[in-house]
Amino acid sequence: MPGPQDCFLVLRGIKTLHVRMDRHCENGAAIAHYLRSNPKVGKVIWCGFEDHPNHAIAKKQMRGFGGMISFTLKEDSMDAAIEVLKKTQLFALAESLGGVESLIGHPATMTHASIPREDRIKNGLMDSLIRLSVGIEDKDDLIADLKQAIG
Repeated sequence: MPGPQDCFLVLRGIKTLHVRMDRHCENGAAIAHYLRSNPKVGKVIWCGFEDHPNHAIAKKQMRGFGGMISFTLKEDSMDAAIEVLKKTQLFALAESLGGVESLIGHPATMTHASIPREDRIKNGLMDSLIRLSVGIEDKDDLIADLKQAIG
């Protein structure tokens, strides 16, 4: 049973959920397309792309494709990924994802650090894999931040 303050926060937040989700999806699409066009980026994983293995399911279940994006760098190294993380100014480094602010994470050194490298690689978690939870900030500012961080 949630407490009164928790209930208040849910009621307050639900009123603007649709607006926040619209912006989250709009920003996610813009960033996914930007990343795919960046020559220093390897693979971009976003269910809004038609070549994503679960695109058809996502299209049935969702009106927008969200702002949860993963990507690798062509220079697939931990050092290259960590440099990107260090250089972002708007994306906050965090393990949790899904707030209204844009977050960035590096699974190989954060959430999956305890898994041996060989196992991570075997399961598709490359050294340079970076995860984004795109927030509701201005999409042009977010793209500019990634552009300067990736180079």
